Amino acid sequence: MSPSGHHPRELILASTSVYRRQLIERLGVPFRTAKPVVDEVAFAEAHTGLPNELAEDLARAKAENVLESHPDATIIGGDQLVEHRGKALGKPGDAPSAIKQLLRLAGEEHRLITAMVVLSSKGLTEHTDLTTLRMRSLSRSEIERYVERDQPFDCAGSYKLEAAGITLFENIRSTDQTAIVGLPLIALTTMLRDRGFRIP
Repeated sequence: MSPSGHHPRELILASTSVYRRQLIERLGVPFRTAKPVVDEVAFAEAHTGLPNELAEDLARAKAENVLESHPDATIIGGDQLVEHRGKALGKPGDAPSAIKQLLRLAGEEHRLITAMVVLSSKGLTEHTDLTTLRMRSLSRSEIERYVERDQPFDCAGSYKLEAAGITLFENIRSTDQTAIVGLPLIALTTMLRDRGFRIP
């Protein structure tokens, strides 16, 4: 809670992502981060729903996990994945996997699914942002050069749009460009204002 008492609860981001932390800093609201204990790989393997449902369920699971140890806080949880031809693509983890993902996406359209929840003991609010992206036709050598430059191993789809990854695309259609980086700030602002946080 801020010294002025305006923020009703401590705000915690259920993520150690540098990208998400930097996004929330733009809101000017005091917050801290906590690492959720969720096995994302096992969760995804056991999940039988659609890609957007997987992202939404993971975002919720992360927030619920952190709420268990911080029951009086307001928790922000998020997850992001790429949907290509009906299949979910997550974080590649290493260079060979990143190259493989980009070879699949090159010259085609895909969707970036960014799911977010705000959770407290008083309830859950959810939002999912869909961004449609068309990647350029790229040669293997171009993809390898990009991967070496940006090393996008912790990014769904194997690209960093905030860095050199923007050069891979022909067009991007989005209602909130911050969703591409990891959290849709337009929706998050609305969700936090509704809970009594003062923004701006």
